[in-house]
Amino acid sequence: MTTPQPRIEDAKLMARVAQGDENACRLLVQRHLNPLVGLAIRMTGNKSEAEDIAQEAFVRLWKQSHDWQTKAKISTWLYRVAHNLAIDAIRRKDRQKLSVSDQVEISENTTSAQNNQDHMLHQQDITRQVETAISRLPERQRTAITLVHHRDMSNKEAANIMDISVDALESLLARGRKSLKKALLESRADLLGATS
Repeated sequence: MTTPQPRIEDAKLMARVAQGDENACRLLVQRHLNPLVGLAIRMTGNKSEAEDIAQEAFVRLWKQSHDWQTKAKISTWLYRVAHNLAIDAIRRKDRQKLSVSDQVEISENTTSAQNNQDHMLHQQDITRQVETAISRLPERQRTAITLVHHRDMSNKEAANIMDISVDALESLLARGRKSLKKALLESRADLLGATS
């Protein structure tokens, strides 16, 4: 029976990256790629762009490997870089709003199939409305909501990534939640499936 390998700390992996260890690079990417892409998708609404942002964050990390300070937390640094790159991408697009136009053809084989598809479309519509409401928040509120509620970060971690105080983050969260609540209440009938 083989004993499981202990998880190598990110700082030690960075030291190996500085020495040209490709396996250490792969391990860091495996650990941090999906969360970075997830953050960037939430911010930009574009998967391809999010993947590019995550890739650029790693490129910048590799460039820092020789000068890396072991006291710095790699995940926090990567999130901050991805956050800044996403904001740059949003600004380059002149804040164009995410427009989702998913068309799903409904087959009318049976009433049961119709009901299931109606339910699925309704759920997709709810998700789309929530995502649209989030995308319309000011970028700092959207980032705070994404980091805390979608990436499950503590307020302290999120504040560190955004380079603001915890009080400032909590203020952004409160304003973001209030704006979301207002936006979603306005479309409450649609969200609940009520007919007008």
